Amino acid sequence: MDNLDKKYLILTYGCQMNVHESEKLAGILENNGYVSCDNAVDADIVVFNTCAIRESAEQKIFGNIGELKNIKVAKPNMIIAICGCMSQQKNYAEEILRKYPYVDIIFGTHNLSKFDEMLKSRISTGKKVSSIVEDENIELRDEMKISRTSGVNAWVNIMYGCNNFCTYCIVPYVRGREISRPEDSIIFEVENLLKQGYKQITLLGQNVNSYKGVARNGKEVSFAKLLSDLDELNYEYRLRFMTSHPKDLSSDVIDVIANSKHICHGIHLPVQSGSDKILASMNRKYTKEKYLKLVNEIKKKIPDAELTTDIIVGFPDETDEDFEETLDVVRKTEYLQIFGFLYSKRKGTVAEKMDKQVDLKIKKERLSKLLAIKNEIVNKKSAELVGKTYRVLVESASKDDTLYGSLDSGKTISFNGNKNCVGEFVDVKVTMARKSVIYGEIVNEEETRLFKEKNFKLPIECSILPKDQKTMKILRENKSNKKQADDKNSKK
Repeated sequence: MDNLDKKYLILTYGCQMNVHESEKLAGILENNGYVSCDNAVDADIVVFNTCAIRESAEQKIFGNIGELKNIKVAKPNMIIAICGCMSQQKNYAEEILRKYPYVDIIFGTHNLSKFDEMLKSRISTGKKVSSIVEDENIELRDEMKISRTSGVNAWVNIMYGCNNFCTYCIVPYVRGREISRPEDSIIFEVENLLKQGYKQITLLGQNVNSYKGVARNGKEVSFAKLLSDLDELNYEYRLRFMTSHPKDLSSDVIDVIANSKHICHGIHLPVQSGSDKILASMNRKYTKEKYLKLVNEIKKKIPDAELTTDIIVGFPDETDEDFEETLDVVRKTEYLQIFGFLYSKRKGTVAEKMDKQVDLKIKKERLSKLLAIKNEIVNKKSAELVGKTYRVLVESASKDDTLYGSLDSGKTISFNGNKNCVGEFVDVKVTMARKSVIYGEIVNEEETRLFKEKNFKLPIECSILPKDQKTMKILRENKSNKKQADDKNSKK
């Protein structure tokens, strides 16, 4: 088979960091002559970029790996690779190979840049490749070719790893200690992306607020200084960042955002809990009072700021009173969006062995209550937008000429328009709100006629099995033909 005919499928689980790392893996595969496809039956190589943050994610991944067994029988030359946070965990590589002997390549979070070598080794020798290391050279990762598939948005790593050791979190164990990129390297990458036409840059790090880079003159660069320097780039674009730890969000950073030209006023600020007892048990290093003081400072200095957050429900020893403290923070902050999660034990974390684990039924009841309050707040905030005009970045278009874009806050809005608007900023008036969903209309349609179509690669919907039943029929026939050939050879 010619290399140009070879196809790859990358299945990504977890956070934005994984999404961006899958773009780097795609860059390696495309450099080796592969093209992307949307299902495992068509693929010559399937890569699972895994997540270990919650037990449900691991169960889903293991289930999907299991689904490949029959496909591998029909396509014995298909390569299966497992990487990411799950495989980086202690002894997980051995467990995967034991349970799923048809897996060909396993590597972790610290040797992403070595995937090219591992792939070529597997192809040339036919032998399995398993490599989990504890350290890495981040310069090698930063030099990797990237096949960006996030539309008008470009992800940019500013740091790797985490030093926080929240008691519920596996990240420091699988991502290692914090390492910040040099400022010049970040600015160079961002400016190149802007020259290529990207209209939104999202800075990535496990805790961007603790960024400590180095300038060309050898001086330390804080996150506030990095934001300020990036804001000076003379392009029309938006600058976002995630994730932001409350204990390290300084007044300097808030001031830079308040006075910036490009930095979005939508800030993700994970609270996790509103109870001081639970926050201490989580090792979050701030109190409810300090968090709310930070929220008030943001809203005072940036009046149009919108906050989003993460909340863990049912952490060990969380009482009804503790949960009510969390709801109090929610009501006072009025988040634009809340990502609520049931606490999930993670093997190897401190919280795994804590007493007074909360019953699953109680967790679900509390999460339902949290989401009901969230929906009430979000619906109210959506209704308040009606009649107002906002600068919107158009991010995608459907076949029926419906456009989807985002406000500075990150809120999504849909409206009718020309698909050439994708990748452009347009003024949109909000005309209707249905619960949390808002709709609008372009204020000046005349200017949109001057826009030209751009070639932003968007993520495709991927799955293990194809939706096309004809393809499934071919797979079954291939499997049957292989069995017949094997039977014939055995008789000989």
